[in-house]
Amino acid sequence: AVQFSNGRLRRSDSMRFTVYRSRDTAHPRKKHRRILVSETERLSYVGNNFGSGVMKCNSLCRYFVGVLDKDSAQMEVYNAEIFNMQPLLSGRKILCLTPAPESQHARPIFPLRCKVSSVQQCVLICFSIAQMDLCIEAFGTSKQKRALNSRRLNAVGNDILNTAVTKAAANIIDAKGVTALIQDMAQDDVQNISIFLPPCNEDADKPENVYKFEDILSPAEYEALRAPAAVFVNITPEEITKKAEDKSHCSFVLEELKFLPADEKSRDHKSRCLWFLDTLIKFSYLKVIKKKHPMGPECPHIISRKLMKNFTSLTYNNGSVQNLISASMKAKITAYVIALALHINNFQTDLTVLQNDMRLQESRMMDIAKALRLKVSKAKGLPGLENDQNHKLGTLSLPLPVQKASGNQRKRKKMN
Repeated sequence: AVQFSNGRLRRSDSMRFTVYRSRDTAHPRKKHRRILVSETERLSYVGNNFGSGVMKCNSLCRYFVGVLDKDSAQMEVYNAEIFNMQPLLSGRKILCLTPAPESQHARPIFPLRCKVSSVQQCVLICFSIAQMDLCIEAFGTSKQKRALNSRRLNAVGNDILNTAVTKAAANIIDAKGVTALIQDMAQDDVQNISIFLPPCNEDADKPENVYKFEDILSPAEYEALRAPAAVFVNITPEEITKKAEDKSHCSFVLEELKFLPADEKSRDHKSRCLWFLDTLIKFSYLKVIKKKHPMGPECPHIISRKLMKNFTSLTYNNGSVQNLISASMKAKITAYVIALALHINNFQTDLTVLQNDMRLQESRMMDIAKALRLKVSKAKGLPGLENDQNHKLGTLSLPLPVQKASGNQRKRKKMN
């Protein structure tokens, strides 16, 4: 028995039916698979009794077809299945079947007159996207037709956008040239880093005025460091050795603690700078800030607020706003660490030591140092700090060098 998904059959005499069975007669389930094909002058239909689209009524009930013999007035009853016939458009071949056996030719399995093909193979035709769209236009629901129109409009919009972008890119390349564009891209890298640098006074007459100390630590913040930095003021060589063994502070701070000045005022000033630099480096190790005071209770409130406000970015996660130390914020922390180290070391500092403390790659450290307008040179590491490694020394001197494109420009040239 058959039913058509797109309407009801008015005349059965114009339909031609062909039934096919699976070749795998040994398989207990596949041997019962059937495909029914119906042909008309306008359209072909296909239905089957297997797969995801099969009608569930066949598994819930048994169906029978009765054939009445008018002469004897007796009816013969045969087993039957219901096939849902769907319109079929020509496409590509994906499945090979054989016709039903000869023993089934004489039995009227279907109430409509049907014939069994004598060919040895049959192909099941599948839809392409364009053909499926034609079916939706002819037989689809209102919802399917609206979705089809929306998809077509989006496809047209994407084509127009891609064409416009391609044309605009070609015009820019023709106007400026590939070399100029590469230089602009490299210059953008420097400018992106420059956003996170301390305020720079290019007209300064002294190195200490290029990155002013007040722009790194305000007077109120500097005063708040008096109490926590007191532990450094009176530190002994034995305590420094113990701290080095415990690795409770970064290498740069531990090395500088060995050379605290004897003058009380200078000693206190350097201790405060070292304590804040050590706090900045430890703060950069964090990823997501979950505590109100991430650096502990010994960190002054004004310093904690400075760290959260100036060196974190806000992100929305799991329904709440969180403070995150992103890659750009870590670059900003690194820039302020270098600027503070320059003030501590008379505007010349070992960049490799700071790079190791900040856990950065050398190329990233050099990009930030060059953005800070430092002159980078090779130097041996400080005593006791990886003497076998060539260290990079950063010097802030006047006049400031002209900003140059980062090393990424060289890589882009190789790619082109």
